[in-house]
Amino acid sequence: MKILYAVQGTGNGHLSRAIDIIPCLQKHGEVDILVSGIQGDLELPFPIKYQFKGLSFIFGKKGGVDLLKTVTRSHPRKLYKSIQDLPVDDYDIVISDFEPVSSWACVLKNKPCIALSHQAAVLSKAFPQAEETDKIGKLILQNYAPADFKYGFHFKDNGENIYTPVVRQQVRNHAVTDTGHYTVYLPSYDDAALIEKLSRFPKIKWDVFSKHNKKKLVLNNIVIQPINNLLFTASMASSTGVLCGAGFETPAEALFLGKKLLVVPMKNQYEQQLNAAALKTMNVPVIKSLKPKWDAVISEWLQSGQRVAVSYPDITQDIIDSIISKYSA
Repeated sequence: MKILYAVQGTGNGHLSRAIDIIPCLQKHGEVDILVSGIQGDLELPFPIKYQFKGLSFIFGKKGGVDLLKTVTRSHPRKLYKSIQDLPVDDYDIVISDFEPVSSWACVLKNKPCIALSHQAAVLSKAFPQAEETDKIGKLILQNYAPADFKYGFHFKDNGENIYTPVVRQQVRNHAVTDTGHYTVYLPSYDDAALIEKLSRFPKIKWDVFSKHNKKKLVLNNIVIQPINNLLFTASMASSTGVLCGAGFETPAEALFLGKKLLVVPMKNQYEQQLNAAALKTMNVPVIKSLKPKWDAVISEWLQSGQRVAVSYPDITQDIIDSIISKYSA
């Protein structure tokens, strides 16, 4: 059996999940990997058959998506050519983790496409909706990577093809300690902004992982270093708490590790607004920005010992086995 597994390369969550999903797929046949996007920092430990620029959301430096850069760097002609040229008919099964080239190639060539992603779940009516409906953001989520069959991951399952998160084996097998620091991953803020905002809490040791820094920097109580998968996982596992965006993989891993969690949803990113709404129902504190008016919430979180208990069993192989069994006939 030939399987095409296509992964969204914007951010690191999709790539992190792929590290565990690919070996599960390889038990069922020959797997070719496609990655599109230009904002990821992780390298997959597998050969990549297709690499495209795709359609990436570009992170800004003030807490949100840079819409202007997202549009100017989209290269629609190259995107369409990639969609036209991708030989999806050569594969028995096409699985897309919110990856637009493979999804739209399947639409163009009338090939069934299976969505296996967080986005396949995030718009479900079974989960809380954002306080403010972003009609454009919702439209983008619904049409960015269309699929004929949908299987999703969310912070809670609902029994209808929506499962608990894929937690990387690297995280599952890591020793969990508490050395007193707080791990920070807010890729839509630049280093200067984070230093300014985190310096308001001088008694806290902040361990910041940055998309905007190429070398380690220590400034009083703040350490800023480039994103490194092993170091980031070790930092999270040994932290007191995690301050991050309202993405999916990092909050899910922090919850799995039993860490305090505080999230700041990215502006102009509807999916993160939906994630924040779901996390809020689980008693995870949510703030809209790092402006001083949210300092009281941050201080309360730092002083609180409250952690949210979750159960995220290792069922990735079972999910893959079920999907392959259903669509390989």
